[in-house]
Amino acid sequence: MIELKTAPYAALWLRIATGVLFLAHGLTKVLVFTIPGTVGYFESLGLPAIVAYLTIFAELGGGLALILGVATRAVSLALLPVLLGAVWAHSSNGWMFANQGGGWEYPLFWVIAQASLILLGNGAYALKLPMLNKLLGKYA
Repeated sequence: MIELKTAPYAALWLRIATGVLFLAHGLTKVLVFTIPGTVGYFESLGLPAIVAYLTIFAELGGGLALILGVATRAVSLALLPVLLGAVWAHSSNGWMFANQGGGWEYPLFWVIAQASLILLGNGAYALKLPMLNKLLGKYA
């Protein structure tokens, strides 16, 4: 049974935790690996350079939106392809993320966490943007 009094706070913590992690991953791609390095890595996987740029944008923008609680369902849905791509990129490294190159269980957990936010919604202390709410309806 869902505890209706505390569920919004569970969504809040899940939203903030994944938002912070997305920001950290996006900033790592920009500040540590650098944008050209990230593009090179994506190209080494056989992906076009644009996918690296879109991933960085999704991680930084999506992370910030999740932390603020802006359109949580839509943002979480938009982040699923990034996460499924990470599962694919790490799939040949085995199950455990501690494996060389990182395994696929950690990105898969992120997929499940974002799917949970799609079902839960914004939770407590979400930034309300009336125009966005009108545009996205229940997916805001």
